[in-house]
Amino acid sequence: MSNVKPLRIFMTGVGGQGTLTATTLLAKAALLSGLPVTSGEIHGMAQRGGVVESTLLIGLKSPKIGPGEADILLGFEPLETLRALPYLRRNGLVFSSSEAIPPLSVSTGQHSCPDLESVRERVADWTENAWYVPCQSLGIQAGAVQSGNLALLGAAAERGAFPFGPDAIAEAIKANMKAKIADINLNALELGRKAVA
Repeated sequence: MSNVKPLRIFMTGVGGQGTLTATTLLAKAALLSGLPVTSGEIHGMAQRGGVVESTLLIGLKSPKIGPGEADILLGFEPLETLRALPYLRRNGLVFSSSEAIPPLSVSTGQHSCPDLESVRERVADWTENAWYVPCQSLGIQAGAVQSGNLALLGAAAERGAFPFGPDAIAEAIKANMKAKIADINLNALELGRKAVA
C-alpha cells in the first residue's frame, strides 16, 4: 500500500444534498478497490440548509485537510464551492454543481448570493481544472433530487479524478443501498458521467 499516491478530497454542500452519503460511498468504493482510506466530517448541520463539509483521504492516515491541501474539491452547491476554494491546492480539480440552493440568509434577504458566472470567475482564478454539472436537474431526471450528489461523483469519476473508475462507485451503491434507491443513484451516476464526457 506504500505505493498509493496520496489524494485529498474536500466535499461541501448544504444539508439535504447527500454530502455525507457521497463521502461514505466514495470511501466504500476506495475500499472495494483495495485502497487505504480515511474519512471525516469537519463540520455538519443535520438540518436542511446548513453547511456540511467532509473529507476523504486516500493513502493518508489523518482525515484533516488544511488550507491549500485538497487535490479535489467536490462542491454540491456553487456558493459552498466558492467558500471551500481556499482548501484546494492551486490548479487542483473542482467539480461543482451549477445549480444554487440559496442559504437561509439569502432567502430572507439578509445577504446576496453571487451568480454562477461570478463563482466560475473566482474558481478560474484558482484553477483551470473545473467542471460544472446541473446536479439537482440530473437528480430529478434520475428519479430523486437527492441523487444529484451521485451525478457529481459520476462526473468526477468520468474525468479520472479518483484512483478508481465509475464501476467501483456503482459497486459501492449496489452493496450499500436498497434496490430501488440504488437504481436511482446508478442512473444519476451515469447521467453525471455523460454530462462531462
